[in-house]
Amino acid sequence: MSTVWLQVGQCGSQIAQELWHILGLVNGSCGKIDRNPFCSRDGKLSAVCVDSESRVIKKMQKQVKKGLFRESNVIIGKQGRGKNWACGYYNKPLNCEESLLYETMERLRNEVELRDCYSGTVLFHSLSGGTGAGLGSRLCEEIRDKYPLGQILSVMVAPYQTGECLLQHYNVLLCLSWLQRYADGIFLFHNDDVLRKTIARMGKKNIWEPGVLSQVSLSSMNTYISDCVAGLLYSVSNFQPTTGLNMEVEPWELLRSVCPMPTMKFLHVAQTSTRGQVFWDSMVSSVTRFLASESSTGEPYYSTSLLSVARSNHCSLIQPQSSAMKRLQWAYGSVSWNPFPLSLWTASYDMRDPTGQKHSLTVCANHGSIIDLLKHTLEKAQKMYSANAYTHWYRQYGCEGKDFKQAFDALSSVKAEYYSAGE
Repeated sequence: MSTVWLQVGQCGSQIAQELWHILGLVNGSCGKIDRNPFCSRDGKLSAVCVDSESRVIKKMQKQVKKGLFRESNVIIGKQGRGKNWACGYYNKPLNCEESLLYETMERLRNEVELRDCYSGTVLFHSLSGGTGAGLGSRLCEEIRDKYPLGQILSVMVAPYQTGECLLQHYNVLLCLSWLQRYADGIFLFHNDDVLRKTIARMGKKNIWEPGVLSQVSLSSMNTYISDCVAGLLYSVSNFQPTTGLNMEVEPWELLRSVCPMPTMKFLHVAQTSTRGQVFWDSMVSSVTRFLASESSTGEPYYSTSLLSVARSNHCSLIQPQSSAMKRLQWAYGSVSWNPFPLSLWTASYDMRDPTGQKHSLTVCANHGSIIDLLKHTLEKAQKMYSANAYTHWYRQYGCEGKDFKQAFDALSSVKAEYYSAGE
């Protein structure tokens, strides 16, 4: 029992709440699910939930009443952060709100002290919101400063490329650069990508079919993201000790597997599932269906490291040297210089169906497709910054030109690293 879970902003709270539902922690429907990795000894979630507005976070009160969540760990502000990274990071909307950051860190400290052995924090947030991006960046920095030996895994959602707010390119730029500096690993989910995969889950082949988009809810997209997170972070057989006591090493073993280099920590995550008879080659084809193999200019993407998590009562049929895993390595473009490009973890059942009738394959890769987001963000943000567009909205909270310059330099460096990965 080593991890503390931190939900920041509307997006972070919704994804985390969906995760608790998937794991059966909210209603106790999954009898086989081990609560230890997520709860303290008193049975309450080792999690802190913070938002600058009460609209979404108030739903947590149901979990408080059920005894799952500590009431003191639900932190609600009095004013939103205006979808502005600087407003969230510098935490200065109102004098009465200056304690929002302090209160969150205090609750986090209490949860750390309740853990048997604190190893790190999993942070849920978005890239475009003022609270998720701004306050999320500040919390990541503060956690790194207070607990330098603990690791930080960020689970974050990038906005649609077509645009969700005027400031999203600045917010994404600044948040990504802060996470590159302070986090150890980043699960990056693109809304555009999640939308396509959610539609595929519904059995639809064409995103532009009449009425298809109207059938996709925000909740169903959050469910896909949470399924991926659960598939990677819930207990597996590989680390099950003979005592049966789960020490919850999965998030940190994952980072050691897929983030061998500190300059490359953005992780591509995908999942597929099926029922009945399982064919692993077919599942590999499904999980790589929307994977970009090259950039818009034709340059191939490479994967420096790859983790596959298979959850099924037929895991004995899948091995690291099997045809399915070789096909997976080929699809992700595993680099030739890594002697151990693939790690395979297995579990005897899927979280959603402990009876063993459901099978899932979740893949986490340090993959070059992050270049698309970096390139798009740098181009859009640079064009806006060169025109001095909306910069006064950041300066009024203390965000200066040096913050933007450092962010541009940091992401340009990351982009260059991923471009050179296959050399």
